[in-house]
Amino acid sequence: MEQCPRCQGSLEELSLGDVSTVTCPHCSYADIPVEHERPPEERESWRDAFNRFYEE
Repeated sequence: MEQCPRCQGSLEELSLGDVSTVTCPHCSYADIPVEHERPPEERESWRDAFNRFYEE
């Protein structure tokens, strides 16, 4: 099995259905692609927040 690119420890393979990835139990490295950008938050006015609160 391969070595961890972060700490050179041994990697373990994790599988769920037909998807699998490798992880390192020593440093918590996981070979999972991640998108770090999120859409911008829409700000809510106080008036809209109060209206939403009293409508529910």
